[in-house]
Amino acid sequence: MDEVSADRIRAHIETIVREIPHRAAGSANGKRMAEYSRDAMKAVGLDDVVIHELPAIVSFPEHAEFRVEAPSELAIQANTLGHSLPTTEDGIRAEIVDVGGGAFSDYVGQDARGKIILTELSYSPARHEKQRIAGLKGAVGAIMMNWGHPENEAVPFGSVKPVWGNPTPENAKTEMPTIPCIGIARTAGLKLREMAKQGPVKVWFRTHVENGWRPVQITIAKLPPAASSPEQDDFVLVGGHQDSWPGEAATDNAAGNACKMELARVFMQHRDKLRRGLRFGFWTAHETGTMAGSAWYADRNWDELRRKCVAYFQIDQPACTGTTEWESHSNAELKTFHSEIEKQLLTKKISWKRSVKSGDSSFFGIGIPMFAGQGAYTTKELKATANATLGWWHHSVENRLDKMDWDLMQEHIRVYAAYLWELTTAPVLPFRFKPVAEGVIARLEEFKEPGKSVGLDGAQLSAHAFAEAATKIDAAAAAEAERFKAGRGSDAVALLLNGAMKRLSRLLVPLQSTAIGTYGHDPYGYTPQTTMIPCLYELGELSGLSDGEQRWMLETKLVRARNRVADALQDSAAIVHDALAQLK
Repeated sequence: MDEVSADRIRAHIETIVREIPHRAAGSANGKRMAEYSRDAMKAVGLDDVVIHELPAIVSFPEHAEFRVEAPSELAIQANTLGHSLPTTEDGIRAEIVDVGGGAFSDYVGQDARGKIILTELSYSPARHEKQRIAGLKGAVGAIMMNWGHPENEAVPFGSVKPVWGNPTPENAKTEMPTIPCIGIARTAGLKLREMAKQGPVKVWFRTHVENGWRPVQITIAKLPPAASSPEQDDFVLVGGHQDSWPGEAATDNAAGNACKMELARVFMQHRDKLRRGLRFGFWTAHETGTMAGSAWYADRNWDELRRKCVAYFQIDQPACTGTTEWESHSNAELKTFHSEIEKQLLTKKISWKRSVKSGDSSFFGIGIPMFAGQGAYTTKELKATANATLGWWHHSVENRLDKMDWDLMQEHIRVYAAYLWELTTAPVLPFRFKPVAEGVIARLEEFKEPGKSVGLDGAQLSAHAFAEAATKIDAAAAAEAERFKAGRGSDAVALLLNGAMKRLSRLLVPLQSTAIGTYGHDPYGYTPQTTMIPCLYELGELSGLSDGEQRWMLETKLVRARNRVADALQDSAAIVHDALAQLK
């Protein structure tokens, strides 16, 4: 922790934003950024560093033309959002309907058919899901006002493509954008909102965008552990995107890439002490391809990731200026591990959220638990800035070097080094599964009444049985970790426990975090996926349906989801029982 340096990180960030601005996937600068990442990792001693080129469907949006036509004429600056449908030369015109945050619940009492929605940029739901919902509700277009304080004049960029990664023949028909979308400043959006309160507002806009397939590049760097390690094939994956929107994009994500370069430099000097290796992923097509780079890597390296990757640590937008708190998110089995490190190293308010499929979280299907941690704004500040969790300048040309806090960067990089040191050197993986069981039990309890018709009570029994098993394997892992600290640990026992914990995650992460399951990707920001056990999300809808075709079809779907839940819990308990039996 004492060797990592914010000054070195700063030097990388300053070089990147000065020499490679607008690092768009599929552009010359996108390729130059991949080469910079490769060269930086080789410069600190990593031998196995490779650039992979892959095809991805990406977007090159430009400005948009936008004006209010009634009750009075008003021209407003706008950007076309990535993967927006292009309009005809004549553009589109319609009355606007204000749907607030743009979630399903915001449409109650609203008729969006044939209208253009006005919504606020946020991640609840994400832009991609706002667009998807608007299309389902019959809207013909979307205007998304920026977040931030009411005086924020920054015009946002952003993508609205729900498909995670490259589309398949099936989801190309169901999950690609269906309407043209533009972004406007918060000042303009609030003015529109006030106008709409007084009566009908008619608007016109025209988009300019090029959507299509292009070659894009990701950079992968491998840092192996000591050759004598009993777990030399295992590794922790550390990732973050290297593509960006126009401008410097200092926090998003030049900062995250520079952190990986500095972590590689320091850990390379101590690789003889590592029990597990590190693998660094510099993803692309995050911004304009909706995670195409990391999704491609997950799909194309499935066997190795499933067998050998113990955890995924994501670094995206660290050390934003003005943040005074710390927020982490993770799959629940990692919560105890990273929370203990944060409590030791930080003297600020710390909060936690369950990881959902955002950022480059492309590894839930494989069953790799993920986590991330970075500075956060206070609740009061978020309320005053329309929940601008990533700063009012996010996804705009205002994202410059002055949005970095270098003192916070030193704090961040020390915490990151501590996270990774524990994961790469601990003889027994610091995973705890009782929090997973508790989360599952709590969610199933919420569905107790509507779940009766699909047999959820049996799955609840399985959840309690798994909770008992989880308590036992957590205790065994903690006890063996203490034995190692006393110099009496057994590598054979550690390998047995670690293998069992990896297999548990392979079952429980998809259950906790995906609607689609193991072999696919949920759309970005997909509403069910933001809840625990997403495959059961529609149980809430089932209870409001009377007998008839709609209920019977949904019930059939949810019985199968219930079976998936029960199997995962029963199989997880069996893994624990088998492992503990071998210890006796």
